[in-house]
Amino acid sequence: MTHTAFTDWARSSKKFFMGGAVCTALLLSACSMNPATGDRQFTALMSADKEASVGASEHKNIEAQYGGFMSGPVANYVNQVGQRVAANTERKDVKYTFYVIDSPIVNAFALPGGYIYVSRGLLALANSEAELAGVLGHEVGHVTGRHAAARVSQGFVVGLGAAVLGAATGSSEVAQAANVGSNLYISSYSRGQETQSDELGVRYIHRAGYNPFGMADFLSSLDRQSKLAQKEAGSSNAGFNYFSTHPITANRVSEATTEASKYSKGQDIVNRAKYLTAINGLDYGDSADQGFVRGNKFYHTKLGFMFEMPNGSKITNGASQVVTTHPNGSVIIFDMAKSNNSPASFVGNEWLKGKATNNIESITVNGMPAATTSVTGNIQGKAMNIRLVAIKWKGDQYVRFQMASPQSLGNRFDNELKSATYSFRNLNSSEIAGIQPKKLRVLEAPRGSTIQSMAARMNVDGDKVEHFLVLNALNSKSQIVAGQPYKIVM
Repeated sequence: MTHTAFTDWARSSKKFFMGGAVCTALLLSACSMNPATGDRQFTALMSADKEASVGASEHKNIEAQYGGFMSGPVANYVNQVGQRVAANTERKDVKYTFYVIDSPIVNAFALPGGYIYVSRGLLALANSEAELAGVLGHEVGHVTGRHAAARVSQGFVVGLGAAVLGAATGSSEVAQAANVGSNLYISSYSRGQETQSDELGVRYIHRAGYNPFGMADFLSSLDRQSKLAQKEAGSSNAGFNYFSTHPITANRVSEATTEASKYSKGQDIVNRAKYLTAINGLDYGDSADQGFVRGNKFYHTKLGFMFEMPNGSKITNGASQVVTTHPNGSVIIFDMAKSNNSPASFVGNEWLKGKATNNIESITVNGMPAATTSVTGNIQGKAMNIRLVAIKWKGDQYVRFQMASPQSLGNRFDNELKSATYSFRNLNSSEIAGIQPKKLRVLEAPRGSTIQSMAARMNVDGDKVEHFLVLNALNSKSQIVAGQPYKIVM
């Protein structure tokens, strides 16, 4: 949850439609030849100027959603690599800009008008400048292929928090108006678009002097990282990641390798050591601006508070909300808002838009005035008991808990939900000083090092050896070379 999550954003974006790539004779005058792909594309509904306008508008939404972008040496380095790649595209009408999102999720995406984004989590996974160039080249390929323009839809969708609130009020209009926890939604690309962007990306990084196999190498690491995340999550869906918007196929890595092999090998740039030096010290996982998940506890040292969720819960820290899910089907959503009203008035008149029941109760949570109410409702066809709690935290700042548990549980989970609410408290200075983000450190392997000895230094949950191998693009038969740099999470 970002530092800017105090404010509820009411965002909207226009919906643009583009014609298909196949142009009929009647529409020929509205078609143009794409210099990158050689395809004739229908462009009457979105000109290059319109692409730039749409991209600029959505860029502001993304900046608000993530609370700004990273700055400093790492962001400058990414921009330098991106500009080198973009200088070799066919579309000179596009001004390319590159941004690093402060998110541990491994992802990258592009908007019309040349806006390219990579996440901090993706930078941690890459192992060379050539791999980074491959990612950026692929995203540039989506722009030059005009895929991003074709895929921009309504921009934002109502999140899970709004679904809970809508169920509490029985009103879909309230859910839409609340817009709690909305997230930027970019449709996934088709297989054909992904293949085309891979081909364009390989072309661009080769022209820029990079090893054209960098893209395939990174795709291989992404595939391994995704499978490890799925394994640890215990399901085939480990949450939103790169492959949510860039679907991978069984042979996509081999296709990218085949494409790269078409280019003659010259003075190809890899720059592994330079890249590792650039990302040394990068936050790994959640950062101080977002808060930290530690077991079943959530700490936000930047804002100075913490709360504890029921044992066995899974906590997911998002850009504007924290979502907790429990194996029994319960969901708890935490977010923040602003109001000058009393807690009871805030819950009834603002949060529930005047559709609250008469059982709003004024309470106190660790010395802070608060209010709560409970109702029944349906979420995705399931009967749920819903409790809403608003705590007046500092000045006009409120923290909110939305709790939904299956009615089939009866009152068996009530004490755990109550404990979660009453666990919200301020952190003292010593607690804040003692809770720090994990860091990605690049260390030279001492003489005699093995995979096991290096992996033992990893400060990660789960299998340390597997995480070390995936993070460094190694396999179980790899040999650690003394004096060579390796990534460690500390």
